[in-house]
Amino acid sequence: MSRRGTPGMGRLEASGLLYGLYQKRLRRDLNRESLPKHVAMIIDGNRRWARQAGMTTVAHGHRAGAAKMHEFLEWCDELGIQVVTLYLLSSDNLTNRESGELGDLIDIIAQLADDLSHYRDWRVKHVGSATGLPPRLLEALADAEKRTAANTGMHINLAVGYGGRKEITDAMRSIVAAHHAEGGSLETLADLLTPDLIGEHLYTGGQPDPDLVIRTSGEQRLSDFMLWQSAHSEFYFVEALGPDLREVDFLRAVRDYSRRNRRFGG
Repeated sequence: MSRRGTPGMGRLEASGLLYGLYQKRLRRDLNRESLPKHVAMIIDGNRRWARQAGMTTVAHGHRAGAAKMHEFLEWCDELGIQVVTLYLLSSDNLTNRESGELGDLIDIIAQLADDLSHYRDWRVKHVGSATGLPPRLLEALADAEKRTAANTGMHINLAVGYGGRKEITDAMRSIVAAHHAEGGSLETLADLLTPDLIGEHLYTGGQPDPDLVIRTSGEQRLSDFMLWQSAHSEFYFVEALGPDLREVDFLRAVRDYSRRNRRFGG
């Protein structure tokens, strides 16, 4: 005896088919020559997602967000994006998050770093300050970086313990310390300071600046993320909460980027 599918199930199947066709069309229509080389992602809304879903703790949202970031990296890799930076934990989070939530988040990030270091030919790097990060997280980040150092695939920056203002401050301190060690004077230091020199001393020194910065959850702010590097970046804000981000959302962001006329300050 055969069963008839429910009307609701039929609508879901039709919706899924249309979604898949639309996704394929978006991919097909992308101009591969105008894709961003470096994409930076501010994943936001994990806590709201967990609360709206009735989860017992917000850690469920952070785990779902980490899983989504793994998917996001696959989408980027499939498009040939060369560098991706994920904003996972700010320096401010280390002081303004409840200790239980922070402990869960630290474990989730450590697990994500380990997972990524065993996947494909990706190269993982920690960008951020070690100040305030627990030893278990620092060890996981260092192990992932060491394990993938020889890889030649997509470069992944994990921004953990990261703050844009602190990064610029640390860069300036590094420049001053190096100049002092060489016996340089204050007067000669002033002559040496250039945007290029400062850029070399940032956590991302030697990398291209992000072409496209994406933020989930509908919030439209930088939250102290890559303040120096994003001076000429394009921004795209997605309404979806972090764990709900879809590949079509990402493809729309890339399509929108490819259609913009970048002025680089003009």
